[in-house]
Amino acid sequence: MPDKNLTTRSSVIAMIPARYAATRFPAKLMQPLGDKTVIRHTYDNSKATGLFDDVIVVTDSDIIYKEINSNGGKVIMSKKEHESGSDRIAEAIADLNVDIVVNVQGDEPFVKKEPLQKLLNVFNGEEGKKVQVSSLMQVLKEQKFIEDPNYVKVVVDNNMNSLLFSRSVVPYSRNKNIAITYYEHIGVYAFRKKALLDFTSWPITPLEAAERIECLRYLEHGIPLKMVVTDYMGVEIDTPEDLERAAKYL
Repeated sequence: MPDKNLTTRSSVIAMIPARYAATRFPAKLMQPLGDKTVIRHTYDNSKATGLFDDVIVVTDSDIIYKEINSNGGKVIMSKKEHESGSDRIAEAIADLNVDIVVNVQGDEPFVKKEPLQKLLNVFNGEEGKKVQVSSLMQVLKEQKFIEDPNYVKVVVDNNMNSLLFSRSVVPYSRNKNIAITYYEHIGVYAFRKKALLDFTSWPITPLEAAERIECLRYLEHGIPLKMVVTDYMGVEIDTPEDLERAAKYL
């Protein structure tokens, strides 16, 4: 059960899933980046946007728990093992009075207000009532990143709804005379609470399992993600090389 003082929160909150034992870069969230750890940059920058009624880290790690708690942040421990950050967040919000939940990945230390504001804006108005999940993407220009499977690509329709996510190069440029814009999916999501709870009640789907991209589960259940183009979001920390790039960016 989450802390009782969190159950009174409503409207919009940011949840930061923070797993210590990352496969590609263990303990990456606790790596120093300037004068703070990666996870503290993510937490502090999310808080600094001023967009949320609350910002909460949810983790399976005593080390990360102590890092956030000892620096005055809000953090709760997962009670169960989880396949994904979305599953971890769903457990944490099950008893919270909240309308929209923003999932800020713990390895996104350069969180900024403007992209998150755009992410939340798609839920407004009559059209916004239809949106169940939204997420961010940015233009990929360098070929080495387009071809890198660590960079998840997303293809969208004319209404900016997601058609496919893949680690492969999509779309494939068979016709070399057509200019293609490649988008990188940034792992920042906004969900309606029910959509997230539904997501975690479904088993892992075939494409999700093959690509290891959790949002494919939504597509395989017929739910598109409303995608929002954003400017450069900084560096997502997936590898030691990313950490070096982040230090230079900082």
